[in-house]
Amino acid sequence: MYMKTRQLGTSGLEIAPLALGGNVFGWTADENMSFRLLDAFIDSGLNLVDTADVYSVWAPGHTGGESETVIGKWLKRTGKREKIVIATKVGMEMSPSEKGLSRKHILQSAERSLARLQTDYIDLYQSHIDDTDTPIEETLGGYAQLAEQGKIRAIGASNYGAERLAQALATSGRLGYPAYQSLQPHYNLYDRESYERDLEPFCAERKLGVIPYFSLARGFLSGKYRAEEDLSKSVRGGGVKRYLNDRGFRILSALDRAAKELNSSPASVSLAWLIARPGITAPIASATNLDQLAQLIGATNLKLDQATIDLLNSASAWGAEEDQAAD
Repeated sequence: MYMKTRQLGTSGLEIAPLALGGNVFGWTADENMSFRLLDAFIDSGLNLVDTADVYSVWAPGHTGGESETVIGKWLKRTGKREKIVIATKVGMEMSPSEKGLSRKHILQSAERSLARLQTDYIDLYQSHIDDTDTPIEETLGGYAQLAEQGKIRAIGASNYGAERLAQALATSGRLGYPAYQSLQPHYNLYDRESYERDLEPFCAERKLGVIPYFSLARGFLSGKYRAEEDLSKSVRGGGVKRYLNDRGFRILSALDRAAKELNSSPASVSLAWLIARPGITAPIASATNLDQLAQLIGATNLKLDQATIDLLNSASAWGAEEDQAAD
């Protein structure tokens, strides 16, 4: 199936307008389900799969690399490497001695990710979190070495502020190193302020691609969490409590109204709002079953009119009031 693509920054990578989050692979989605999700996602015409070396080190008995390993097995089984754009990350703590963005750690981690993914190259290799203890020149030098070896096609940054991004881009320009082509920020219909205030105009000015994570606010924007007793529905429910406030309920009400008018779902409408947002390349969302995935994919077929966008913008407006989280 053909899906219209978008340029990721100036990287040359062509991205369909929705990315699949790989954080659940080998964790809340077992290997078999992960394979089925990847099959359905790629068959729908979408292509960007986002993962990280650290997924899912937080789960009991896991050491990290589980998600990449599942993707690698799927690639070996299907031979669909040319149909998929793989984005992975480095820098989060795998162990006390394995973290950060030093040249040594980047080079070592890239080799391990390539082995787990069973591929010769990574399309988008991202700094998972800023490392202020390592000179930017050293980090970018590590990426330059990988690019020269043909092991990465482009680099991106995740969880960076505008000031540090600007420093990194200036350093790349000065030294002739690869430059960050994308930002992966925490951004969704509820969590708007930190991205829109500083990062949105910066990314537009510098022509950076934007691939937001937590696009459904840990599942809150799907509408399945509407009271504290709902938090036990998922292992991620604990992270949703802060959304249970007047503004959160106002957003859900607007999503319900829009979903009803569009014969869709709150999850699809939430993602469609992000897809329609100027500057967004592809929001990232994860699914643990095929029904959830269908809702995610459904967002790519939704065209929100201006009245619907205005409704959602108004319900989720930030800046005028402080959110009072539920106790």
